[in-house]
Amino acid sequence: MQGYLCLILHAHLPFVRHPEHERFLEENWLFEAITETYLPLLELARAWNRDRLSARLTLSLTPTLCSMLRDPLLRERYERHLDDLIDLAEKEIHRTLWQKQYYSLAVFYHQRLSALREVWQGSGGDLVSAFGALQDAGQIEIITSAATHGLLPLLASHPPSVRAQILVARDHYRDCFGRDPRGIWLPECAYCDGLEPVLREANLRWFVVDTHGLMHANPRPRYAVFAPIFTRSGVAVFGRDHDSARQVWSRHEGYPGDHHYRDFYRDIGFDLDLDYVRPHLSGSEQRGFTGIKYYRITGSTETKQVYDRVAALETVRGHAAHFLSARREQVSRLAAFFDRPPALVAPYDAELFGHWWYEGPEFLDAVLRAAAAQPDQLQMITPEDYLRFHPTNQVATPAASSWGEEGYWRVWLNDKNEWIYRLLRPVQDQMTALVRSIPQPDPLQERWLRQAGRELLLAQASDWPFILRTGTSPEYARRRVNDHLQRFSILASHLRTGNMNENILTELEARDNLFPALDYRYWG
Repeated sequence: MQGYLCLILHAHLPFVRHPEHERFLEENWLFEAITETYLPLLELARAWNRDRLSARLTLSLTPTLCSMLRDPLLRERYERHLDDLIDLAEKEIHRTLWQKQYYSLAVFYHQRLSALREVWQGSGGDLVSAFGALQDAGQIEIITSAATHGLLPLLASHPPSVRAQILVARDHYRDCFGRDPRGIWLPECAYCDGLEPVLREANLRWFVVDTHGLMHANPRPRYAVFAPIFTRSGVAVFGRDHDSARQVWSRHEGYPGDHHYRDFYRDIGFDLDLDYVRPHLSGSEQRGFTGIKYYRITGSTETKQVYDRVAALETVRGHAAHFLSARREQVSRLAAFFDRPPALVAPYDAELFGHWWYEGPEFLDAVLRAAAAQPDQLQMITPEDYLRFHPTNQVATPAASSWGEEGYWRVWLNDKNEWIYRLLRPVQDQMTALVRSIPQPDPLQERWLRQAGRELLLAQASDWPFILRTGTSPEYARRRVNDHLQRFSILASHLRTGNMNENILTELEARDNLFPALDYRYWG
């Protein structure tokens, strides 16, 4: 056996839940990801398990994502969304009856969406338990992330905030999966020296950094990024393989940009008459994506060619074969210089597969099946598997790094979002002061402290500065940060004065209802 391949999919979305509205546009982020990524992944992993494939996949399910996937209100709304989408596909079958190319695609979408509804219903709408069952069966390994995906290096000046992000996540994972997590996805792969003690406290065994985070470790890693290192605290660090990343992520060389694949942006929610699609949109006067798209990538012009599903699947098989051939050649070349099988760690955003790259799930399926057919050349494993096979590794300290623009924190700390951290600093100190000032709270005070912790965690999410930087939904991101900080201020004020209006607390608990067993003492 020449080498290992560790595929890691990072599934994350910010906590978006608005019970005060009948429909809310940003809740579609979750609904689209369930339809296009999470249900297809579940379907694939079940097929791998059914076929007894010796292929392992690592999947991070972040605490905010799990909280939404388990939420009864959002599950009910998703079912309504999926039923509505199937109805739209049926309307499209009738509308395109005399347009052969479009008609065949409309039929395809109707059949595909109906099949996904069967997967959803067969799981009882509980995707967290469904993925957990696959972990129990040994098909996948599920890891956690920080509680609300806070960028830990930018919270490191307040150690209790880092501790709360990690330990709340650990506790939530236990509640979801009945065991402790072994690995953690550091949000945005962002690392700085000093995170390890709390990772060790949470009994987390490993995490991933970008290529330069490991290559610039001190001392230099003997095996480059093709084997992990141990930090002084004993936590293992795996580095991202640049070549695996480039072949999928690269704007110029990456597979998803092939002209045979479906174009993400050309959607009937924008192409067809507004009155026709309005009943199927989250905002009646605001156009949006429906997921029904008829065109393939045909360059940057407005003129697009019709999507050919058969040609796309043929292309994806070729890309999967090319990817696997390149990985086998890579480990064959490396194995000549190593005294152990080299490990290629390939982490990706899970939503790339299916949502952004529609054929992505088929690519994963082809890669895993081909790798499982010849495991003597390249064995699919998880990082936890690697540590079990090779428990002795070099000790070194990784370099401060992330997988964002220019390799550090620029995406999350710049002139568009730096105001967030100026507001967070005093609030974080207030949270610690509140916890310490009430060493033996009564049950009502405990509820107030838990809710204060929830609001602070939600304000710390890395998603809001990211959205502000990219400009996708800046007003929404700005409002979310300010709303959570304002709610924290209300909670803190009532705790200090002792004038605790339970109606206010109940309203906030019903709105921001994640982490029901949150331990506020982590901030103390």
